Amino acid sequence: MILDEILAEKKRTVGYSRFRLPLADLEGKATSMSAMSPAKDFAQALRSSAAGIGCIAEFKRRSPSKGWIDREANLPSVVSAYELGGATAISVLTDTPFFGGSLDDLRVARATTRLPILRKDFIIDPYQVAEARAAGADAVLLIVAALRDSDLRGLLAEIRRWGMEALVEAHDAEEVARAVSAGARVLGVNHRDLRTFQMNMDLAVTMRPLVPSDCVMVAESGIRTAADVHRMRGARIDAILVGESLMQASDPALALRELLA
Repeated sequence: MILDEILAEKKRTVGYSRFRLPLADLEGKATSMSAMSPAKDFAQALRSSAAGIGCIAEFKRRSPSKGWIDREANLPSVVSAYELGGATAISVLTDTPFFGGSLDDLRVARATTRLPILRKDFIIDPYQVAEARAAGADAVLLIVAALRDSDLRGLLAEIRRWGMEALVEAHDAEEVARAVSAGARVLGVNHRDLRTFQMNMDLAVTMRPLVPSDCVMVAESGIRTAADVHRMRGARIDAILVGESLMQASDPALALRELLA
C-alpha cells in the first residue's frame, strides 16, 4: 500500500536528517525562529473567514495518484494569488519523493505571506516538528492512520510545545474518535483514503456529527466547485483544504474567489 511505502521512506529520511543536523542544533534554529516570528493562530484563522468558511489553499506540485500537477509552479506567485483570492491559511507539501516538495518551499512561503502556514507531510517523529518550526510553519499535519495513539498524543504535545497547532487528519469514524480522544483542536476529514486513494465526497458531511463543536473541522480533498463548498457550509463544516483544482487553474486567485463565492 502506498501509505506504508511513504512511511518507510519517511523513516529513512528522518534518520538521515538527524545524522546531518543533530536535534539539539535543529532545536536552536527552531527557538530562533520562534523568537523572531512566533507561530500564528492557525485555528483562529480558519474560523475568521469573511466567506463564512475558512480555506487552506495548498501548494502541491505532484501527488502519487495524479503524478505531476505543475512541475514548474512558481511558489511565490501561487501563494500570493491564494492570499489575494481569500485563503485564510496556506498548506505546503514538504515531502520530496512522492509530492515533489521540500522544506525550502515552506521557507519561501513563509517569506511570501503573513497567513498561517501548514506543513503538509507524513509526520512520525518529533524531529520533523522542530524542522517545521525552524522553517516557519505555524501548524503541522498529523495523520491518524500513520500513528499509534501514544505517538499521536506525543506529537500533539510536541507541536504545541513549539506554539504551533496540528491539523489531525482522519478517514473514518474510528479515526475521528481517536483524534478527538487524543485532544485534536483542528480535525480534518479527508475524502481520499490514503491507503486506496478512493474518494468518498460524502465523508466529511457524514462525520460532522462526530466532531465536537469546539473543534475546528476541515473537509479535505476533491473540492472543486462552488457547489461543493456550499454543501460543506450547509453541513456546518468550518473550513476546506483545496489544492489540485487551484494548482491547475490559470488564475488561482480568481479560481479561489469563485470557489468561495
